Amino acid sequence: MNKADTLKENRDFSFLYRRGKSLVTPVVVIYYRKNKKNNIRYGITTGKKIGNAVKRNRARRIIRAAFSELKPSIKGNYDFIFVARGKTPYVKSKDVKKAMLKQFKENELI
Repeated sequence: MNKADTLKENRDFSFLYRRGKSLVTPVVVIYYRKNKKNNIRYGITTGKKIGNAVKRNRARRIIRAAFSELKPSIKGNYDFIFVARGKTPYVKSKDVKKAMLKQFKENELI
């Protein structure tokens, strides 16, 4: 994944929170919206409720790994924001991938 594929600007996050659709799983919350860009972009949010810096970084790594496996099979161009939940640092990336895959299939993103 390129650095250009990531969302970093606050306005992008705010726009997606307001206008995007949300999918909730026990390990991650997913906000998404179709974009007019030519690629899939994503951002990851981990709040202080998740734990200390080590746990927040682990949560980000787990989400990034799970999404990188699913990214090639996504139909269309979307912006995604993944919000880590309390369980995220304690599960494996395959569990997060399974939860994402289920939500993506239900909402016909894959």
